[in-house]
Amino acid sequence: MAKKQHQTDHQLMSFGDHLEELRHRILLSLALPIPLSVLTFLMSAKLIEWLVLPLNSVLKAYDLPNKVQALSPPEILITQIKLSLIAALLLSAPWLLWQVWLFISPGLYQRERRFVYLLIPGSAILTVCGVALMYFVMLPLMLYVLVGIGTNLKIGPDQPPIDPRIQAIIEKADPIELRYQHPESPEADHLWLLVTDQKLYGSVLDEDGAIQIIEVPPPAESIISQQFHISRYIGFVLILMVGIVIAFQMPLVVLLLGWVGIASPAWLKKNRKYALLICGVVSAIITPADALSMLVMLAPLYGLYELGIVLLRIAPASKVAEGSIFSWKQRKRGDADKPDPDKQATLTKQSDEAAQSEESRSSDEDTK
Repeated sequence: MAKKQHQTDHQLMSFGDHLEELRHRILLSLALPIPLSVLTFLMSAKLIEWLVLPLNSVLKAYDLPNKVQALSPPEILITQIKLSLIAALLLSAPWLLWQVWLFISPGLYQRERRFVYLLIPGSAILTVCGVALMYFVMLPLMLYVLVGIGTNLKIGPDQPPIDPRIQAIIEKADPIELRYQHPESPEADHLWLLVTDQKLYGSVLDEDGAIQIIEVPPPAESIISQQFHISRYIGFVLILMVGIVIAFQMPLVVLLLGWVGIASPAWLKKNRKYALLICGVVSAIITPADALSMLVMLAPLYGLYELGIVLLRIAPASKVAEGSIFSWKQRKRGDADKPDPDKQATLTKQSDEAAQSEESRSSDEDTK
């Protein structure tokens, strides 16, 4: 009864009272992100290390310098502040949504609230799944492909290959000797670096059993020095995360389209080929321009489209409004007999109208 009275009072609030309530909710909303931003700033070094970890693994795989660059003295501090603010907003998102819900829920009917009860937890679950896919699958794969593209651009593609006998000596990983002139009686299977001309030489046995000195051609070097900028790398990761999280809300979009009557499960099944095309375009926008990353992103996106169709069949608007979507749950004793508040209000109104009609009919008969 108190809950119903609170709803009635909220509906009767004046415009000024609504503004005062909004101001109160905004102040409460800021009460958590501000201290959280201070706490996350103290942990920002660990956050940066966590985000850079996939890049370090890829750089080690390609035998590249395992470092990122900061091009100005305050750059690291600015990156930490930006990252701490974003992390604080993400961590306080449930509190912010709760304050928004407390502001708008008193003005909603019970059947309207049931839709929100389904959407908010579903969005939270999909967000966690999207972040996990981004960090553990998509980000390492994209970095591996993108860094590999730059590594494959080499200088000197027409250089002669290394003699197999010299290659066998190199693979033994013996220490290379530094010399200022060639040895007078070189031993077989020996490497040395001539300091005067900075060239590598090796001694091998020819077919006649004589010692032969062979110059080892230098390995082809990449024409691109891949050194990553810390703030731009963090920005790339955050943009990728936001794009994947938004794309992962597709099942809820399908549900909303079904609830408002724009789409139906049969219509969604009929237009699967167009949905696959749209998922491909979204995958190409979110991921870099390589086929492998796009295909890896396309698979979960289309799977989420099919999940939306399944959810729409399980939870149509009529079932959600009636509260029968979770009918498999055992209701508390007596709950099944409790009518919906909105239906009860309608029945009460109809009963009052019928009583008034009966009273007026009785008064007319008495007058006659």
